[in-house]
Amino acid sequence: MARNSAVETRKTILIVDDSEFVRSYHSYILEQAHFRVITAVDGSDGLEQLYTNACDMVLTDINMCNMDGYEFIRRVRAEGKYNSLPIIIVSTESEARDKMKGFEAGANLYLVKPSSPGTMVENIRLLLRGR
Repeated sequence: MARNSAVETRKTILIVDDSEFVRSYHSYILEQAHFRVITAVDGSDGLEQLYTNACDMVLTDINMCNMDGYEFIRRVRAEGKYNSLPIIIVSTESEARDKMKGFEAGANLYLVKPSSPGTMVENIRLLLRGR
């Protein structure tokens, strides 16, 4: 039986956000763009999901209980095998200092909520190109 190569090559994106609404909304957008989605409710859960699933990219919020997005990113980057994993922060925090802190933690991109679905998908595809 022939396999569908498009399904086999779908990229998996981990969404880490404490808001059920945001997780559902981003999941819907990414699934419509033919990505596979895994979700986590905070940074601790995000690490667990990352360690147990093969993920091609992470979208994370900053303000979460248990472990915020900055600490989550620092811990991901501390693991050598995740040095090149693309990480996008998607947050309501829009101050320059918040963005700088995100980049210093190791994020590749910082998007301010609400971000248009088209912009989000386009940026994800750009960061995943060649992976």
